[in-house]
Amino acid sequence: MPDKTMILYFTGTGNSRYVAQKIADETKGRLLNLNDRIKKNEAIAVQAENVILVTPTYAWRIPRIVRDWIRKADLSAVKKAWFVMTCGSEIGKASAYNQRLCSKKGCEYMGTAEVVMPENYIAMFAVPDRDEARMIIAKADPVIEQVAQTIVAGNQLPAARDRLYYRLLSGVVNPVFYRYIVKANAFTTDDKCISCGKCAEKCPLNNISIAEGKPVWGQNCTHCMACICYCPTEAIEYGKKSKGKPRYQLEDLELDM
Repeated sequence: MPDKTMILYFTGTGNSRYVAQKIADETKGRLLNLNDRIKKNEAIAVQAENVILVTPTYAWRIPRIVRDWIRKADLSAVKKAWFVMTCGSEIGKASAYNQRLCSKKGCEYMGTAEVVMPENYIAMFAVPDRDEARMIIAKADPVIEQVAQTIVAGNQLPAARDRLYYRLLSGVVNPVFYRYIVKANAFTTDDKCISCGKCAEKCPLNNISIAEGKPVWGQNCTHCMACICYCPTEAIEYGKKSKGKPRYQLEDLELDM
């Protein structure tokens, strides 16, 4: 018997997991962690009538590794699909690509919601400190609740804003970003590394191996920032861009929430 509702989520540093859990609490849906499935290269048959896909925003679309997993998965049992995208500022025109994905998978597209959460993309942007991150999450909570209530009612999420700027971000900048920016070459470690292997454990693409007690990055990176943000000793840097920036991962904040 298929589930009524299933929440699929992919997360880099905890934002989307947090949102997915809150939506699961409201909808009584079952959670499925896509990080585990992607790491195992395991596509499955999603046995649910309603699917809610919760993901971060990577270059103003859902992450390509999530898109590719959805393309491989069997969604024949799915009738309706909602998308909830966490972001540091905006999701661009991601909704158009989500709608196309639904069309290809044969399920009804029920809209895309934007939830602003603390920025984690330490390779390019400023990352909030703990107090600022808590305030951002506090503002996000009622947004998440409203999204969940809309889904529980079986309604479409409000239509996304349609601006030329957003179309350019999602349509033009996204492929350029993946081609030239999404690389692991700049990751390094210093003497603070304790050889714990947390970075390799957290990498959803198995792109990190441990050699002589130190992490070594391959060429298959998605820039989720899990390796750098979960390092317990802050031994990992992304070139000079991460120097002096706080590391963000939501589990650390939840200890105080």
